[in-house]
Amino acid sequence: MNGSRFAVGIDLGTTNCALAYVDTGAGDSPACQSMAVPQVVNPGIVEDRALLPSFLYLPGPNEQPAGSLKLPWDAQRDWCVGEFARNFGSQVPTRLVSSAKSWLGHSGVDRKAAILPWKAPEGGRKVSPLEAATRYLKHLAEAWNAGIAKDVTENRLEAQEIILTVPASFDAVARELTVEAARAAGFEHLTLLEEPQAAFYAWLNAAGDDWREQVKVGDLILVADVGGGTSDFTLIEVTEETGNLSLTRLAVGDHLLLGGDNMDLALAHTAAQGFAAKGLKLDAGQMHQLSHSARSAKETILGNAAVNAAPVTVLGRGSKVIGGTVKGELTRAEVEKVLLDGFFPGCPRDAEPTKVRTTGFQELGLPYVADAAVTKHLAHFLTRQSEFLLNRENKGKKKKAPSGLPTAILFNGGVFKSPVLRERLTTVLNQWAKDAKAESVRTLQGTDLDLSVARGAAYYGLVRRGKGVRIRGGTARAYYIGIETAMPAVPGMPRPMKALCVAPFGMEEGTESDLPGQEFGLVTGEPVEFRFLGSSVRRQDTTGVMVEEWQPEIEELSPVTATLQGQAGRVVPVHLHTKVTEVGQLELWCFGRDNKEKWKLEFSVREKSGE
Repeated sequence: MNGSRFAVGIDLGTTNCALAYVDTGAGDSPACQSMAVPQVVNPGIVEDRALLPSFLYLPGPNEQPAGSLKLPWDAQRDWCVGEFARNFGSQVPTRLVSSAKSWLGHSGVDRKAAILPWKAPEGGRKVSPLEAATRYLKHLAEAWNAGIAKDVTENRLEAQEIILTVPASFDAVARELTVEAARAAGFEHLTLLEEPQAAFYAWLNAAGDDWREQVKVGDLILVADVGGGTSDFTLIEVTEETGNLSLTRLAVGDHLLLGGDNMDLALAHTAAQGFAAKGLKLDAGQMHQLSHSARSAKETILGNAAVNAAPVTVLGRGSKVIGGTVKGELTRAEVEKVLLDGFFPGCPRDAEPTKVRTTGFQELGLPYVADAAVTKHLAHFLTRQSEFLLNRENKGKKKKAPSGLPTAILFNGGVFKSPVLRERLTTVLNQWAKDAKAESVRTLQGTDLDLSVARGAAYYGLVRRGKGVRIRGGTARAYYIGIETAMPAVPGMPRPMKALCVAPFGMEEGTESDLPGQEFGLVTGEPVEFRFLGSSVRRQDTTGVMVEEWQPEIEELSPVTATLQGQAGRVVPVHLHTKVTEVGQLELWCFGRDNKEKWKLEFSVREKSGE
């Protein structure tokens, strides 16, 4: 949609949400602006903030005075999102929804079920991860309509072109759920954009025409994005076409639930040792509180070099919500030791993350990675991609980074607001470069780590209108569908499954493709499971390629269970047609031989996945 006045970028973050926009009616060279978000900051007090903390507070009966959570557009509101939700809700964790975005990407739970706050007692107020995300987006829409649109119907947010960001590592189901939350918030003119790409677009926008002076042909740029809930790695290559520099998104890493949340918990355990030394053993609820308090202490210490310690507090057992606090502190030395040694340790460039053998029974919760070392996960990512780069070089395609190591880095995510952490990761990368006799990594400067994703998304709205520099990339993975092998039944042995490539790596949004010369049997009229797979390393597979030995390079994604219209148990010969929509979702169409019958499968969790 290019007709709207505003191009709006929304960062739906694990820890914070942000909104930025470009007003195309403001002249020939419109600037990217951030919207301050009005929100409850104290009971009965609403103020603007640059960010909307991604926390939802669901108070119990009579917990807050009547009207204390009201907003300019809703005087009756009895819940809140934002700063007060984060600060007060941390004292009553069974009424606070946090990390909703991580839950939205967790295939191990029903993301449409009211499961949050996690571990809240039965009978309390709960919402689904989908509903929590929807409420954050609705709050942004209401704030926009009250402040920027005012009474002008065509300026309302739902009438604008919206670019909503997602982690690069989100699978297709998590992306579809994000789209569903946006639709529920009233957004129709929607495009999804990967967060690391958005951060790089923000850098391009800030650099202006000078970006070509800061990079060169052959550069391999690492976007290292460590936010509140996830660590995302993206490689962008600088090439040359007809004398001009060109940018291509080359690779994205796996979905890693590793970020600021993990760091806050680690710091909380450090602080708990201080309480234990005073004879106070904290229970699970107090540890939850302490984690939120540790986050605040971490931000205070890392955000101000003059601060050497910051307080942490928890409510004493049996205390009411007000008063009764027990105080401790975290020192700068403790914070830096936990974060540097635990999350950014030095390691060889061929390091592998530790894989811990799981026990037979596990507590249900978010599937955090077993190894907290961000540097080891980065080493693993770069090693996997270097194999592709080496193979490509052997085919005669010259490049200047034969080691597969980045030559430049762009930091993103709130974790990297700390210069200490930026310096540590740069030091580790330069040690790898030295070992490989490669060039040192340089840092690309000039972006606001809190607002870059939203601003880059808004800038991308201009790129879609033909203004600005586009990063080529398409789908971040090659996608496959599982095909059951036709063979006689063997007792105790399931039929082998082959992986059929239905969308090659880099398939662009808005494009579609037939799978040439192949027919498959489609089961109708009864519940069946469609198994989808993906790979971030198999770039050579084209549409229609069948892979028999597909592990470990191809991994299973969330399956889709559906009952397709038709006679029960009928097997219909079909040929397949793939489409990547403008929103970035994959559609797999199945056409009968006479083309009179057709069914659509999506990477989604809708109740009816085919019709």
